[in-house]
Parts: sequence; structure tokens; C-alpha cells
Amino acid sequence: MNIPAHTMKSWPAFFREMIAGKKTHDVRKKDRDFKVGQVIRLEEYEPFGGGYSGRSADFEITYITSNDTPCAMSSVVLDRDHCILSLKHLG
Repeated sequence: MNIPAHTMKSWPAFFREMIAGKKTHDVRKKDRDFKVGQVIRLEEYEPFGGGYSGRSADFEITYITSNDTPCAMSSVVLDRDHCILSLKHLG
């Protein structure tokens, strides 16, 4: 079992798609030291007064797109303070 390096909130609509395997990426502020291979835990969170649901899921970071590891358009369309995490559900 991998211990999560990061625990973050995830809104219900995104959380459902992530655990279903339909959404395999997440745009995040680069306010943490994300690394490929780390495990993150997403906790379902209703931002409009509902709080945490108690559901969570673990994901492995498989790739990071940012201005540090750019793709063809990331330097043009991706804010320097954000990154796209490619994620694999470990459920």
C-alpha cells in the first residue's frame, strides 16, 4: 500500500468521473512539490456548504505537464502557477 504524498479536495462531479476512469487528469495549482510516481488522495468535497462526503480515492501521478515539462502548447495556454497531473486510479 502506498502512502499518499498529497491529499486534496475534489468536487463531486470530477471525483465521480475520476474513480470511474473517465477523467484521467487534473489541473492543479503548483503549490506542492508534485513528482511522477507519487500517490495523491482525492477526497470528495462539496464546495457549496456540503463539506466532505467521507469518500476518497488514491491515484498515482504518471505524468506532469507544466511550463517545466511542456507539451507543444503548454507555454502558451497553461498558467505558470498551474500544472496538469496525469493520474492512474489505484482503486
